[in-house]
Formats: sequence, C-alpha cells, structure tokens
Amino acid sequence: MGTRLTVFNQKGGVGKTTTVLNLGAALARRGLMPLLVDLDAQSHLSGILNPGAASGESLFAYYNVGKPLKEVVRPIRFGGELIPAHTELIKVDTLFGKGPDILNKLKNGLEGWDGTRPVLIDCCPMLGVLSLSGIFASERVLIPISTDYLALRGALALDNTLRALEHVLKHRVERRYLLTRFDARRKMSHDIAAQLSGRFGTEVCETRINETVGIAESPAHGKDIFAHAPDSRGAQDYANLLEELLTTGFLETEAKPAVAA
Repeated sequence: MGTRLTVFNQKGGVGKTTTVLNLGAALARRGLMPLLVDLDAQSHLSGILNPGAASGESLFAYYNVGKPLKEVVRPIRFGGELIPAHTELIKVDTLFGKGPDILNKLKNGLEGWDGTRPVLIDCCPMLGVLSLSGIFASERVLIPISTDYLALRGALALDNTLRALEHVLKHRVERRYLLTRFDARRKMSHDIAAQLSGRFGTEVCETRINETVGIAESPAHGKDIFAHAPDSRGAQDYANLLEELLTTGFLETEAKPAVAA
C-alpha cells in the first residue's frame, strides 16, 4: 500500500512546499506516480504546478459542495496528479467547525484512491482544521526544520501536538524530522542539528537539504529542482532524501517503477 505522508511544521518558511514539490518530482522520476494534495490556502504548490485553479476546481469544492476529489484532480507535468488548493480554503475552519466529520473528511475522500500510489500532503503552518485533516488522513508526518531556532521551536510544538493527538488517533503518528536550508559554514546549523538529534534520535533524517541557489530559484520559474537544475546539489539532496525514505520504509509504495523505453 502506498504511504500517505503529510509535510507539516507549525512555522512558515521551512521548506514544506518545496519538499512536497521536489519529493513528488523525485518519485515521478522513478516511475512512482504521486498524488500531491495542497491543503494550504496560500496555494503556493498549486501556483507552481497548476496556476489559476478556480474555487470549483479545487479542494475547496470538495469541502464546500462535496465535489468528488477525482473531479478536481489535475495532471502534473512531471508525472502524477495534484489536488489543487484555492484561497477560499481559509474559510473551512469557520464554515464547518472542528468536529470529527470535518477532520476525517479528507481521509474519507482519499479512501477510494489507488492505494498503491504515494500521497504527499502539503499543509499550511497553522494548526487548524486543514492541517489536522492532513495528519488524520496520513500514516506519517515529515517535519521540515530550517536551521534557525524558531523552526526548531515549531517542531518541538508539533511534537507536543502529535503526542496530544495519540489518544484520539489510537496510535502514535510516525514522524521524521528533515533539516532544510542547511549551511555547513554556519555554526548555528550544526548546533540545531545536534539539538535535534539529541531530542529525536533516529527520527531525524540523515539526509540534509542544503541551502542552494537552485532550490531557492526553481519555484519562481514554476519548476521542481530536477527540471530547473538537474545536476545541482539540491537535486542530489532530494534524490538522496527519497532514497532514504524508501530504504527505511518510511515512504512505501507497491507501484512498479516505469520501464524506460
């Protein structure tokens, strides 16, 4: 069965969308066609992969009028599919409350999907209905942490949140912590890496996403790192991350890689 993986941190600017984008592209390059879900009303992922999605063609239509997810999904040029976001998603918290029906709505909507495909869910940095829905819909959470102390604090707060959710979910949410925007020249990067390893041990990914120009530039060009700078350090980092997640079993799929012609 393919893994549903939510990418989340309670702080913005840590590389959540960049990680979903580039992990999705890395999966597609291996013939493992992902489904990407944009749960962020800012719609940054959708803006890169599906510019100009209307409200009725987005995830909001599923929440608002019950439009099936398979009717709003869009193909991604690098392979796989996207369920796009729209700015109206910001209304979900106020329109539908925070009961179990709404918190499980995304999970229920994804149940009929091809179970062999990996699903990557991009969340907004706020802990609200949509982010909780992503966690409820997933088996696992990947937590990007840029190498600054506020991002580390966000990760520690999220760990407390996930612990508090265990009695509701009836299980411990598996998680991995990913260092992003890592600059080996900065002492703070190494300090935060040491603190993270001391706190979370083997749950910290061995792969680090280094601060590179290619990763920073690629979204502005509407591209993933492999399309923008395939030979760059950033492309190698995300290829290594995917390999680590697959090898350790944190990301699973039964889909067979496509055979090159």
